[in-house]
Amino acid sequence: MELLVHGVGGATPEHMLDDPRTVRVSGDDTAAVFRRADDVEADGTEGARRDGRPVPEAYVWCNLTSGNGARALWLLLLPFMVVNLAHWMRPSAKGRQGTVRLYGALVRLVGLSLTVLLVATACVVAMDLTAWQCAGTRACAEAHTWLRFASPTASGGGWWSPPGRRLALAAAVPTALVALLWYLSRRTWRTYESEQPVARAEADDTSPTALGRPGFWFGRRLVARLRGAHTAAGLLTVAAALTLPAAAHDRDPGGPAALETLGILLQAALTACAITVVAVVCGRGRSERRLDRGDDPAVVRRLPAVALLLLALALPYAGWDRPEWRSADGLPGDAAFGGIALVQGLLVIVLAVIAHLLYRTGRLPGDRTAMRGLAGPAVALLACALGGVMTGGLSQRVADWLDGTGDGLPGAPVLLTWQASVIPPLLAVLLLLTAWQAWRTRALARAERAAVEAEYAEEARNPERTRVIARVRAMATLTDRGPLFVAVVCAVTPALGAAALIGGMTSGETPSQAARGAHPLVHGAAETAQALGSWFIGIGFLIFVTLGRRAYQDASARRTIGILWDVGTFWPRAAHPFAPPCYAERAVPDLTWRVATWTRATGGRLVISGHSQGSVLAAATAWQLPHAVRKRVALLTYGSPLERLYGRWFPAHFGPESLAALHDEVDCWRNLYRLTDPIGGPVRVPENGGPRVDCEPLKDPLAHGRTDLHPLPAPILGHSDYQADPVFAHERDRLLDRLSPPEVPAQRPTGS
Repeated sequence: MELLVHGVGGATPEHMLDDPRTVRVSGDDTAAVFRRADDVEADGTEGARRDGRPVPEAYVWCNLTSGNGARALWLLLLPFMVVNLAHWMRPSAKGRQGTVRLYGALVRLVGLSLTVLLVATACVVAMDLTAWQCAGTRACAEAHTWLRFASPTASGGGWWSPPGRRLALAAAVPTALVALLWYLSRRTWRTYESEQPVARAEADDTSPTALGRPGFWFGRRLVARLRGAHTAAGLLTVAAALTLPAAAHDRDPGGPAALETLGILLQAALTACAITVVAVVCGRGRSERRLDRGDDPAVVRRLPAVALLLLALALPYAGWDRPEWRSADGLPGDAAFGGIALVQGLLVIVLAVIAHLLYRTGRLPGDRTAMRGLAGPAVALLACALGGVMTGGLSQRVADWLDGTGDGLPGAPVLLTWQASVIPPLLAVLLLLTAWQAWRTRALARAERAAVEAEYAEEARNPERTRVIARVRAMATLTDRGPLFVAVVCAVTPALGAAALIGGMTSGETPSQAARGAHPLVHGAAETAQALGSWFIGIGFLIFVTLGRRAYQDASARRTIGILWDVGTFWPRAAHPFAPPCYAERAVPDLTWRVATWTRATGGRLVISGHSQGSVLAAATAWQLPHAVRKRVALLTYGSPLERLYGRWFPAHFGPESLAALHDEVDCWRNLYRLTDPIGGPVRVPENGGPRVDCEPLKDPLAHGRTDLHPLPAPILGHSDYQADPVFAHERDRLLDRLSPPEVPAQRPTGS
């Protein structure tokens, strides 16, 4: 049998099987295995079609990432997905289990800080800007009529007008956000993380990759624990936003002693619960050596329940009548956001030290690891920066909307405004880097023309066609320069972030206010950066929302947005439970079950044929198979990012040792790629006396100009349509002939 697995963007079974009549033989509307209608009866268990050729099957999994319009809204949780990637980017290391566990704990803490940052921003928008500032200012409340009932002046001292009650009412918004995140995580957890892999014996500790361990694609217990901890952290953040302003007022001279004591007790309880949350996040990682079906009710259910109880106690405490309490200025949010930024910076620094130690331990000759092992800390830093600018820009845009054109409101915490203001200089650096890379690409394209002419030496020269092919090849190399972009961003971001933190905490004013007495050029630059940063974030947020709304109505847009997650959501949610779900926890068990049951029923052999991201799923499936079954499997990969992307950015799991071991453990493996492909490339597995894995680069286009075989200009295919190349059919036939037994095995008796 030949099992076809498509790549990014998805495919239809009719296209994969080259037949308009297909039948689903296993699976559901989310992911399924299809066959040609003529092959359903011809190969129930016999292993070959009537013409003697192996039966093709197509595994269609595109709906796991792009089938539901609601999934487009995961774009708004992009920082959570990015920090989850950082967990899997650690360098390869042997004999440093304690250091590896510390690395994982640090990434999980960074993920926890992002949850707190998101909920704290929701508290700023709803509780500080809306309920505290706008409703407490007569002009703002009259401009927004839906807030008049909570305004002390516009409502004539209505029941909701006291500051504490306004805060308690507005706390419903961040609480609803936490509830929504919990619901989405739990629903996807029941669909993805609860899929049962093929039961196997304990893991082989000699394997160079963890992808072959029985419990790798079964993250049910860890995600449930993290979901409980992050839900509790979000609820505690809302409770703290309610409790701290009221407690600060109660500590003033002349305040009621009973409320002051209650505030102290409530803050102590919040602190104790927060320490418990941190301990849960740090205490336990993944259990990959076995199927961990354990349950942790104390964390999954009781910890969020305790946090919810504390929030319920904070509501009447904050809403208690305090006649002298007035909502002057803004809530004290600068210290909180400054603390979050400082903690995130320290965590990333320690994470970088740990990653460097791991890289030095496991470095091999000819190592191609991205950023010399610092890719994980760099991506974690990007997640923090992305979360900071998104939250800062959102707060600033809401503040501008509420205040209109006046200066009646204190506005968002100044630190968030400073964070949004660093976006224009960061974009300027990226623009310069892009211009430099464009110049390098142009120079590389000129140098590539000689190679193109030599490859098509037998055909008539066409200088314009040569330039086009050379330019496409040069553009395809931008993927290999991705680490440079990340490195530059990560070098600039800490400097800009530190400047924003120092400026916000020392001045206590927005950038334009802090530069008021400076040189006019400096003052103008500060005003421009503040305004542009706010607008850039606002425009970006609107683009995200527009894409999400469009995904509900347009299937093609839904599929396009889903492509963005094909790489980012391949990995299990080991660092953040609110990240988009891992589709591989459904796809890999699906493929493993299909291969294992088919080989057990027929005694046959098969080729797993994977394109693009499908080749990554094929490799992960082969690692999950028992050793006896693995030797009956051959791999045909084309347009594969196994080494070019996964091997460089995720060396602990797809490094050179892992790919070489996979080559040794399967029957055979061939890999096809093109120089015009920006995603696929060679897997660079050493021969070691065995057959080569990488074929020579396929010619693309097949003809330079017009020929007898190609009377019309041949297209430059790049990453698509590998089957159109005659070499593809030749290599596939070689694999199938190698696997074919002398006689097709008959069906085994039931129960044998």
